[in-house]
Amino acid sequence: MCLTRGPRRKSQQTMRALFVIASISCSSAFAPSTRYSSYKRAKRKLGRPSALNSASDQSKGTVAAAAPRTLNLYNSLSRTKLPFEPASPPYVSMYTCGPTVYDYAHVGNFRAFLTYDVLKRALTYLGYNVDHICNLTDVDDKIIKRCDRENVSLMDLTTKYSQLFFDDLEALNIIKAREYPRATDNIDEMAKLIIDLERNGLSYQSEEGSWYFSVDKKDGYGTNLVQLDVGQMKKGASAETGGAGAQRGNLDADEYDADKEGVRDFCLWKAYKPEFDRDDATWDPVVTLEDGATKNIGKGRPGWHLECSAMARRYLGPTIDLHAGGVDLKFPHHENEIAQSEGANCAPFCNCWVHNGFVNIGNEKMSKSKGNFLTLRTACPSADDVRAYRYLVVSSQYRNPLSFTDEALSAAKGALKRLDRVKSNIVEALDANEVTGGESEMTTLVGSQLANFEAAIADDLSMPRASASLFSIVKAAEKEFKRFAKSDDDGALDLGGLRCALDAINKMDQVFGIFYDVPAVNGDEASSSEEDDLSVPGNVLDLVMQRTAAKEAKDWELADSLRTKIRELGFAVKDVKGGDPVISKVALEAGPRLAWLAHSLPEIRYAEAPSRRPPGSPPNALLRVRLPDGREVNVRLPQGLSAGDEFVFEINDDADLDETAIGKPAAKGSGKRPPEGGGGQADDER
Repeated sequence: MCLTRGPRRKSQQTMRALFVIASISCSSAFAPSTRYSSYKRAKRKLGRPSALNSASDQSKGTVAAAAPRTLNLYNSLSRTKLPFEPASPPYVSMYTCGPTVYDYAHVGNFRAFLTYDVLKRALTYLGYNVDHICNLTDVDDKIIKRCDRENVSLMDLTTKYSQLFFDDLEALNIIKAREYPRATDNIDEMAKLIIDLERNGLSYQSEEGSWYFSVDKKDGYGTNLVQLDVGQMKKGASAETGGAGAQRGNLDADEYDADKEGVRDFCLWKAYKPEFDRDDATWDPVVTLEDGATKNIGKGRPGWHLECSAMARRYLGPTIDLHAGGVDLKFPHHENEIAQSEGANCAPFCNCWVHNGFVNIGNEKMSKSKGNFLTLRTACPSADDVRAYRYLVVSSQYRNPLSFTDEALSAAKGALKRLDRVKSNIVEALDANEVTGGESEMTTLVGSQLANFEAAIADDLSMPRASASLFSIVKAAEKEFKRFAKSDDDGALDLGGLRCALDAINKMDQVFGIFYDVPAVNGDEASSSEEDDLSVPGNVLDLVMQRTAAKEAKDWELADSLRTKIRELGFAVKDVKGGDPVISKVALEAGPRLAWLAHSLPEIRYAEAPSRRPPGSPPNALLRVRLPDGREVNVRLPQGLSAGDEFVFEINDDADLDETAIGKPAAKGSGKRPPEGGGGQADDER
């Protein structure tokens, strides 16, 4: 059994010493079976900045400086701001949690990816070589449900949304990681880690065949990044009890198998269940032990937490310098990563943890489960919008919540227009004149603001301060142009100062990454989206046939009503003289579409909202609604509705059965469905 770690709040140097003792004390019988040759090769390769960033990335100004400088970061492990100390400077190993590729990522997700980008750019600016790995979760319950619903293979679905994710990264000017390993490509690594945990007495297989991590046997579980009262953790505990894991809906009470030893134990490997699992989403890995024997862990698929520990170990080694993710991942995901990795490797998993805050809409965290999310393509339809969203995020303090509003995005667009205008004016002036002159008031100011900028990014990525320094230089350049415009003919521009200002702006942009041309990935969206999927459901074909029969019988009223039903299902029918009618998808605006008034939907199972909440009841009534296309969704009603009051809600076209939309009171007089093509309340709000 591995030795347990010392107190978390000791300095990094003391912690590292304790960890080394623990690693040496691990007996050879418990040594992990995985070898780290690929990690060592990668680390040797990354001795040069050119191995880190591609030529295109270097053109964005991300080549590392000559010598690393100190960066103070808020470390979630120590809960304090400390100097970041990688094990082998200037090399920095960095692992970040990537997307689950079953749908478009939303702008809340991209705050995390932009935070990773700013962190990586700042480290590179300060002289470090960052070796970045970001995983792709391409197998889980949501992915399987969607594959079943759309009758597509796991590979086809996840490849599609992986590419859309990469397109969005490109649109946001995010520097790519060295690798984006897929969970399904690392099944053997996960099986090895399970066996290593078993050797150390921390994993076991249930009678049903699933593998679990034994929480009770891991000292310090749940106390590294959060302070949980693990004794109070119960199966199915509600998120309303509080704690950092509340955003995930429960305290990770894995209900996959009731046959586990402890209610707090979490699933490492889910045994194959024929009534749910798919053949293309299950594996039967065999692990070769050090003595040459083999062991089969059983047919199944990995749990969510396992993949990150396995891929971090494979690509970066047993101990990494830096791990980043959203604050909602502290528990259970990151705590489980620590337990798995340190339990298997008998070594510290990560020396510094960085967590970013949420993106909020209406003071509520943006998430798909809450039904209040916006994809990047929906929220930012133009290139200017995309750049503005990048600036909005990268100029904020990454640990604080960020409100996404039209006003905030508009302000960011205004700031970018000002930056673009000043930069363009400087370039034009320098191109038209020979640069002369030495020290001036402007050069002194630029030097001072550049120093302030570097101090800001080194102080826990204080990007609001960094932005203030950038705009101080912009203001000085604007002042110089105004002075010149008002001066006599003998007046001259301070070209030396303007050259200094332009150099400083470009240098700051190595971290901001805001001066770039947005690639036209949004224009390719239609070819990838469900709106262009020309497969016509059977119920739509039936309605088309009924309408054709009604027309032949000259029952025009019935034919018109059937056309309306077809339209409600998202299709249009066009009559062709002498031929069969043409069926096509209705051209809808990308992203969340207008949902009609719930009272007009057929088969509402519960349509009365109490005027006030009874004692002990949930904060909002929950209604189950069947849509015209047969899908059913949950709708959380707004508080204060009386029985019979109208309400509206929005859903995604591909809403899962377990997704919950948020209801809103209907506008007065909205007693019928809004006209086709928009114009309703939800459209106006969007």
